[in-house]
Amino acid sequence: MALPNLCQSAFAVLRQVEPIIVLEQLGSTLFDTALQMVVKDRCANATYPDKSREDSQQKAMTDFFMTYNLIIRFVPMIPALLLARLSDRGRRKAPIVVPLGGYLLSRLILLLVVIFRLPVEVMFGAAVLFGLSGGFCAYWPGVMTLASLSSTTTDRSKVMMKVELLYGAAGVVGSLVSGHLFLAYSSSLGHGIVLLIVSLLLHLLCLVFSIFLLQVKQVSDKDPDESCHLLSHTSDTAPVTEAPAGINKVNVVLLFAAAILYNFAVGGAVEILGVFVMKEPLSWSATQVGYGNAAGCTIFLTSFLGVILFRRCASDITLILIGMLSFTSGIYFMSFVTTTTMFYLARSLNLFALIPMPTIRSLLSQQVPASACGTILTVLQLALKFSGLAYIPAFTKIYQTTLDWFPGFVFTLSSIVTVLGMIPISIVGCRSPQRRQYKRTQGD
Repeated sequence: MALPNLCQSAFAVLRQVEPIIVLEQLGSTLFDTALQMVVKDRCANATYPDKSREDSQQKAMTDFFMTYNLIIRFVPMIPALLLARLSDRGRRKAPIVVPLGGYLLSRLILLLVVIFRLPVEVMFGAAVLFGLSGGFCAYWPGVMTLASLSSTTTDRSKVMMKVELLYGAAGVVGSLVSGHLFLAYSSSLGHGIVLLIVSLLLHLLCLVFSIFLLQVKQVSDKDPDESCHLLSHTSDTAPVTEAPAGINKVNVVLLFAAAILYNFAVGGAVEILGVFVMKEPLSWSATQVGYGNAAGCTIFLTSFLGVILFRRCASDITLILIGMLSFTSGIYFMSFVTTTTMFYLARSLNLFALIPMPTIRSLLSQQVPASACGTILTVLQLALKFSGLAYIPAFTKIYQTTLDWFPGFVFTLSSIVTVLGMIPISIVGCRSPQRRQYKRTQGD
């Protein structure tokens, strides 16, 4: 009797979105390490006038990743919007299934590049195919939409952080083993084959789960007229605030501005960080790259614990500010890193750096009806991707310019932009108590 119940419970778990998140992130972390090491290998012999061999390699790598990431951020914009419209019209699985097909194709192309020694520029075509499928720009809002619809408004921040927790835990595991798998040989084909085959199989399994097992469900609040509070720590005795007749456009604009500035800072720093650790004095190997990526994914776990720890005594606005402060301190310290030990010390300051984005998404999702939830989250994701069209070339060119005298200058710049991003969030925090007090007075 226990065995059928166990099988039934296991099947119920497989029908949720969480297994797909884990499988996709496992496959993606393996792919990221493989791509990073393949590009490093192909750029080893790059030469530029008036530059040393290492600086030439750094320039070639940053130029490749600049073009590759620009394609990934630009191409998905229209497909992601179309998939979001399909989602809001009832086809909730579309923004998940279609991008996962793009993930599978891009991983397959990198495998072919390694096996047949094709030019690494072939990956630009893979990026286009990935973008046409909607890419992460469609996939992640699709996941967040399912998470939002399956939770009440009061628990939504916690549920979204649980999604981030699973994403981060899978990233830690995948990153830790990725370097070792990259060094494993497959016949006479060289390094990286085993790693990419495993990544490909994980994405194939992920796609099968999303097509045949994923279940879409929606949980309604007990009181449909219950307010979607901006601050999450209101007491049980507080009066119930009625939902606004329309969207609070000022708060939405401020939240968008904060999200874009923070994404600009984080994205620009991470864009350079993967290349930064491969130059002297760090000069990381494939195994160290995997460990470094694992350290980055660990921040998902510590950010989740931070939400659990602080959400009972702090508002969502305060949580966002804590996360931004955590990132700006760690990334400023990263400017002066010269040893691997210093790198991990800087990373340790970023413990809560991933709290802001899911919390901002939670606040935005509470400002619109369920029928428009997918669209607003996708519009935010598109805005973040569009900002990448600015920060990717900006941070890349600044890094190449300052490579000789201060390679860590881009991290200092990132910390400054983060401080600017704290301003609109602080304004939202100042406006919200006044708005809530006004409504309570009006109700009296």
